[in-house]
Amino acid sequence: MWIKEIKDKAHKIFDEYQKNNNVLDEKNFKELLEYIDSYSETNIDFKEIVDNIDESVFITDKDGFVLYVNQAYSQNTGVLPSDVMHRYVPDIIAEGIFTGGSTMAVIETQKKCFRLSTTYRTDPPRMGYTIGVPLFDSKGELKQVVVSSRPILTLTALKDDYTRFLTEAKNYTSDSIKISDFSSTPNRLIGSSPELKAIWNLVKRVAPTEASILITGESGVGKEVVADEIFRMSSRNDKPFIKVNCAAIPANLLESELFGYDRGAFSGANTQGKKGLFEMANNGTLLLDEVGEMQLDLQAKILRAIQNKEVQRIGGTKPIPLNIRFIAATNCNLKQKVAEGKFRQDLYFRLHVIPIDIPPLRKRPADISALCDFYISYFNEKYHKEMSLSDSQKRLLEKYNWPGNVRELENILEYLTICSSGVEELDECMLRELLCDNISDNSMPTETNLGRSISNLEKELIEDALAKSNNLRQAGKLLNISASTLSRKIKQYDIDYPRKNSLSKHDLETI
Repeated sequence: MWIKEIKDKAHKIFDEYQKNNNVLDEKNFKELLEYIDSYSETNIDFKEIVDNIDESVFITDKDGFVLYVNQAYSQNTGVLPSDVMHRYVPDIIAEGIFTGGSTMAVIETQKKCFRLSTTYRTDPPRMGYTIGVPLFDSKGELKQVVVSSRPILTLTALKDDYTRFLTEAKNYTSDSIKISDFSSTPNRLIGSSPELKAIWNLVKRVAPTEASILITGESGVGKEVVADEIFRMSSRNDKPFIKVNCAAIPANLLESELFGYDRGAFSGANTQGKKGLFEMANNGTLLLDEVGEMQLDLQAKILRAIQNKEVQRIGGTKPIPLNIRFIAATNCNLKQKVAEGKFRQDLYFRLHVIPIDIPPLRKRPADISALCDFYISYFNEKYHKEMSLSDSQKRLLEKYNWPGNVRELENILEYLTICSSGVEELDECMLRELLCDNISDNSMPTETNLGRSISNLEKELIEDALAKSNNLRQAGKLLNISASTLSRKIKQYDIDYPRKNSLSKHDLETI
């Protein structure tokens, strides 16, 4: 409406301009400018609008320096404003926060561009499509780049962009999608041991059924991965899959989180009430992770919900019918807890219809090589590295006890990938330093006289090179090894030298 009023005001000024023999009435013209300013400043807050739309907005200057991201950007990508604000896009890409996107394409072509982009702040990573638009100043020079984007999940609702998306998607190889998105991997149970094959065969048989499943195993062994595969292969894979970590939610809040509550149920409750996780999982699947940590009184209510196939909100009077497939997971010995009176026997048997026990990684070393290949490939892609392990290094990993199981292996491989040079096999000293305190005594060969002699010779060579050099870089060149490797060997042999406590700035950066 206000635009129409501005147009009417402008037409009035133009009519008076013609009546006055094309002489501009400066007073009326100033009134029009003030009129426009008053509406543009008081009636429309463009920043508030952009901050509240669902579409992500990402703005940089002409050089790719990030000036602004809206609130939806973090919600859609998992990338925090602090990860990208006041940084250059090439640096952000090099760090592995995201790949692709339209910003650099717009800067290079100075035209509107459409590109796919993948962000890596969530697991699995998220893929979306972006549209970049150049903004020019009065001289026709590029001033800013505005990129809008949406997650790929919303594509079906955006038919106008569908054709362009398909064209761009063809440029992505199946390999890059496989590495970047675990959900596209046909089987996340990586390995070829007899134990894992037996688990995989059992999963394929029970996943299509409606039976409750209890997954047991040590922490980090992959219980949630097995649950994901069960859901993926089930007939409910297009329905909700709600995961509840019973150990992560305080006991006094777990009941309200699971069952929800009606308005006014307790002090501080949401005035509109709240839907519980059971309701959210209705017609789908509910994973009760760390179920062994649940309090006894809550176990009774869980049992009643499973038996009666209904739930009642806290403070509510109306039962809500349920149709849920239950999966439970725990690293506890539930049988022992039942014997100790810490876990209800009737709930145990309700959940224990199909038991799946996952052996610890130390009992299936045959899977370690395949797991290493999988995670190294993933982290090389994520961090733009080319790290690899030799066969002897993989054998060393197979001798490790792995108290943290697959999760620990994943974390170590991520650390090694980040800290490696990126273009060669990993330095074995780095690997041994990570594992030496945890490898069983009988898994490492005892040091022989020959071994001691070689170590003494290596120590002497290092001491001689340090005496002839001004810094670690020069000494490393004499020994044909990197400064970082030399630094680790100095620590390994506890070598003392005059400049040990006064390293140069370059040495510190190298180390």
